[in-house]
Amino acid sequence: MSILSLINQTNGGMIPHYYKEMAEGEMVTRILRIKQKFGEKLFIPGHHYQKDEVIQFADATGDSLQLAQVAQANKRAEFIVFCGVHFMAETADMLTNKEQVVVLPDMRAGCSMADMANMQQTNRAWKKLTEIYGDTMMPLTYVNSTAEIKAFTGRNGGATVTSSNASRILTWALTKKERILFLPDQHLGRNTAYDLGIPLSQMAVWDPIAEELIYEGDIQDVKMILWKGHCSVHEKFTVDNVRNIKDRDPEINVIVHPECSHEVVMLSDYNGSTKKIVDTINKAEPNSKWAIGTEMNLVKRIIKDHPDKQIESLNPDMCPCLTMNRIDLPHLLWSLEEIDKGKPTGIIRVNKEITLDAVTALNRMLNIS
Repeated sequence: MSILSLINQTNGGMIPHYYKEMAEGEMVTRILRIKQKFGEKLFIPGHHYQKDEVIQFADATGDSLQLAQVAQANKRAEFIVFCGVHFMAETADMLTNKEQVVVLPDMRAGCSMADMANMQQTNRAWKKLTEIYGDTMMPLTYVNSTAEIKAFTGRNGGATVTSSNASRILTWALTKKERILFLPDQHLGRNTAYDLGIPLSQMAVWDPIAEELIYEGDIQDVKMILWKGHCSVHEKFTVDNVRNIKDRDPEINVIVHPECSHEVVMLSDYNGSTKKIVDTINKAEPNSKWAIGTEMNLVKRIIKDHPDKQIESLNPDMCPCLTMNRIDLPHLLWSLEEIDKGKPTGIIRVNKEITLDAVTALNRMLNIS
């Protein structure tokens, strides 16, 4: 479903202008008042990439699937105000019970990576690839994808993956089928497959715009079909960033997310999920030096939390994730006050058919993990 369709489903439209003019102190006071009033009936998950002004009110912080699972386990909350992006709120809605209401404070908070694979493109790709490869393929999708793409994966025998468990899920998938269609992030797919010993020469890229398989050689040699999608934040970390920082200080440790390009991951000292990055820095020796290749809000928070270490962004000119940053203090307050008035806006609802197939893909992953 497109962001425009989601916006059109909301009850309250766009945020009233006066919220943008309100003093920060007043917004904080009003949010705290509502949190106190609702108590356990209100649950606010906050993704790692959110601004500090939002994270300060989060009842739980973490990555997208982790937060959806925490929401699923919380049976007391009547309202789940998900401070993240739309695919995360979709997953929370699919995993929670039908009486619980999942709200996204700003319906414009999408994900450019998730939007790089829609159902029309995916159905056409699957048809064409099946003509080439027959019944030898399994789809896997990163959890950073729409509910519809997760459902497609579930219907076709596949599973979702996270950046933490992608290696385990891909290993399982390759025992079931000869080839994998990996959506929507080519970099996570490539880096994971390479770590498992699949050479780059056995990886092709599917271009959903040109509707063609990009590969030089015998196409029957292909093991990984990588969807031509990417994270607009992580793709901005470059080989030059790594080389420049290493030239400046050979002792610095470079750790990056596997959504970065293969070349950047290969030049870095470490790579791993958001959780692995956070855990690695937490366990690092005092006075150790780190350059981190992930979203800037999280990097700034890590720097603040570790004054005993020298930490910086791998790309000093990096901007925070723009779609994550759509959720700010005014939107959070507006969302909560609409709930308080009994007319919540930004409600996320995934239909039953899509939910059934998408949860199948999620459960396959969880059972393997």
